[in-house]
Amino acid sequence: MTTQGQVAPRERSSGWLAFPAGFRWGAATAAYQIEGAVDEDGRGPSIWDTFCRVPGAVAGGDTGDVACDHYHRFREDVKLMADLGLSAYRFSVAWPRVQPDGRRVNQAGLDFYRRLVDELRDHGIEPWATLYHWDLPQALEDAGGWPVRDTAGRFADYATAVHRALGDRVDRWITVNEPWCAAFLGYGSGVHAPGRRDPVAAVRAAHHLLLGHGLATRALRAAAPDAEVGTTLNLYAVSPAGPGEADADAARRIDGLMNRFFLDPLLRGRYPTDVVADLAGVTGFDHVRDGDLAVIATPTTFLAVNYYSRHVVAAPPDGARPDRPGTPSPWPGSEGVRFVGRGLPTTAMGWEIDPGGLTETLLRLHREYPPLPLYVTENGAAFEDVVGPGGVVEDPDRIRFLAAHLRAGHEAIAAGVPLRGYFVWSLLDNFEWAHGYRARFGLVRVDYPTQRRIPKASARWYAQVIRDNGLMVGVADEKGGTA
Repeated sequence: MTTQGQVAPRERSSGWLAFPAGFRWGAATAAYQIEGAVDEDGRGPSIWDTFCRVPGAVAGGDTGDVACDHYHRFREDVKLMADLGLSAYRFSVAWPRVQPDGRRVNQAGLDFYRRLVDELRDHGIEPWATLYHWDLPQALEDAGGWPVRDTAGRFADYATAVHRALGDRVDRWITVNEPWCAAFLGYGSGVHAPGRRDPVAAVRAAHHLLLGHGLATRALRAAAPDAEVGTTLNLYAVSPAGPGEADADAARRIDGLMNRFFLDPLLRGRYPTDVVADLAGVTGFDHVRDGDLAVIATPTTFLAVNYYSRHVVAAPPDGARPDRPGTPSPWPGSEGVRFVGRGLPTTAMGWEIDPGGLTETLLRLHREYPPLPLYVTENGAAFEDVVGPGGVVEDPDRIRFLAAHLRAGHEAIAAGVPLRGYFVWSLLDNFEWAHGYRARFGLVRVDYPTQRRIPKASARWYAQVIRDNGLMVGVADEKGGTA
């Protein structure tokens, strides 16, 4: 007999990886990436609508105007989920659809999500609602955006409005998706919306995203004390490129800004002192007010993790090996630190494939931070899918990627990590932010001119994993190669 966090030795020795009873098998999407219908039923513009109009900001000049047309095709998409056997679906609510100006509630927008959630529940699929997946109403950005404190309060008001509409249908809530990306890519390097390049604004935005999470968590709990609430962080295993102290300090800096700068206030109620020191030349943290950290650290029910790869870093050129030129970091507090490759296989995004980093990340959370149930809410890969007759895609690279990361998650469970679920990114090929439509992550191929949905081989493989609640490893699969 096995329980959560335990795997029977017989299962491990036979090569069969069984997951705990009740493990949630899901897939994830985000509103701007799939919905389309950007000017229908009262939806207002978001920062991504604006950013997509900036020449050169998005590959190919692509926009989310139509995307996967999920707004009109959600019933078809829920049927796909049911055919896969998903037990849970993580979606995001579009803030500008619910509050077009960031303040006024648009009933038609809420009604769409009521219909979506009802359809999910009718098919036995548990809805996981993410309140913020980067689509800030443009009106709030015009008023200062996340670098200003008022946005955090507006976010709590928005969370209350969504819960009032969906709270009788949705039990599990994610407040903010990947605040690191929203802050440091949106306001720091400017490669995401709103495209600002201001390190002070980036650090302030990070704090106010965390504060918004805390305020929203309190608002949700006030409305429903038993609601399960968490947030999603994109976490990385970080390794020094070499054995020297300079590379070790480079790894400390990147780990500090990417991981601990968010984990520590959420789970320990304080910012890491070394990262605050790293950022001393950028900002004096005068935006952090008394009581903020207590709000940010409001207890949550779970922590959600998005994992894609590992960072291997080297010190700036004056203190690092010249044979590792790397790519310099543009982020505050780590300027000049270089990201280096190790020659591993990569995805179409150029990200090295390192499933061991997922095990390492989950073990670290379990060992170094207060205990919380963990969920992997995004994991997946873009590959150069080869389209066969009838649009069919055999994607063995994606199957191998997913199988390797599921094995990594299983290793963490066997070591005692309370990993309770796994969501593939993504259900559908979609608008992949600044990469436009070139990067395809989906289990289901979307033929954009016709909007035809065609499950890939990876979808069929994942459906089998869900049916079995586990997978074999080290066995050749005629479609997916060796897992």
